[in-house]
Amino acid sequence: QVQLVESGGGLVQAGGSLRLSCAASGRTFSSYAMGWFRQAPGKEREFVAAISSSGGNTHYTNSVKGRFTISRDNAKNTVYLQMNSLKPEDTAVYYCAARFYDTIPTMRASYDYWGQGTQVTVSS
Repeated sequence: QVQLVESGGGLVQAGGSLRLSCAASGRTFSSYAMGWFRQAPGKEREFVAAISSSGGNTHYTNSVKGRFTISRDNAKNTVYLQMNSLKPEDTAVYYCAARFYDTIPTMRASYDYWGQGTQVTVSS
């Protein structure tokens, strides 16, 4: 079992930055690939970014490439999402997810554990 707790969300103006954190506890964090998803009001939860267990491989959805960076610190059992040049369309609840197998898929169903989410609101 893995417990995930997100933090770092908030209200920011367009063009601003936020860094989300996801702290993991339970089984060995370094064995899991990690992902970030987001869900805007009235929309389905969508893939944002993912990182392999070692941090050597990353993948991003096209709309955040060049603006968001996913990283992890296995010594701290934490994964991060640095979000720069934020846009109003980035407004959503952001969820951290863990996957036992060390591949980085984009499908929500491929992830085994989820956090409760943190709200990100970008004002225009």
